[in-house]
Amino acid sequence: MSSTQVVPNVPDATPGLSESERIINTFVAPTKTFADIRRNASWWVPFLITAVFSYLFVFAVDRKIGFERIAQNAIAQNPKAQARIEQATPEQREQAITMQANITKYIFYAVPVLSIIFALVIAGVLMATFNFGFGAEVAFSKAMAIVVYGGLPMVVQSILTAITIFAGSDPDGFNPQNPVATNPAYLMNPVTTNKFIYSAVSCLDVIALWMIFLMAIGFSENSKVKRGTAFVAILAWYLLWKLGTGALGAAFS
Repeated sequence: MSSTQVVPNVPDATPGLSESERIINTFVAPTKTFADIRRNASWWVPFLITAVFSYLFVFAVDRKIGFERIAQNAIAQNPKAQARIEQATPEQREQAITMQANITKYIFYAVPVLSIIFALVIAGVLMATFNFGFGAEVAFSKAMAIVVYGGLPMVVQSILTAITIFAGSDPDGFNPQNPVATNPAYLMNPVTTNKFIYSAVSCLDVIALWMIFLMAIGFSENSKVKRGTAFVAILAWYLLWKLGTGALGAAFS
């Protein structure tokens, strides 16, 4: 007589984290959050939180600075654009500033959409880097979750920027690409400083390096890649992007 042994389904002794626990742990115990992504690669909650706080930044800019001022600052920081606007008639000058202000406004209010597109691109690039470059097997859904959770320090930047603006920062010197003093380039004059040097110095940004560190933990926890190797790989892409955009800015300014 034969008998069949039935093995009961034993639930995992370690319960998964709730969404609120994953958000909090991203700041205080990031390893726990990124380890939990192996169980659940959902990323909508941190994305929505980041989007909501990005509108705090947009609201502060709209109320205290204005998009026309941002357009004027952008023209003042670009010698070629400044030369063209000076040669225009008053009517043409007003039309150009109004058009650029409207474009800037649309871009600001489209930040959540642009952010998700940017996150998709970063997730794809980093997934390919780790999978093909280091033999990892990170699924795209996990890479996306790592990137979005790793981007949560942007909430801190949005809050700091809003506080700075409402505290009375100079509208004439406001630069939306470097809105708060989280890197040494904030103290430099973007008009008189070489664009490449300005971009290179802005690489030393506390928020950006914090996000890179978090993403390195994420990819390390979801693959066999060492944390230091992951950090260097992501940092290399960040520097390539910053220095590349800085070189383009210097070439066209």
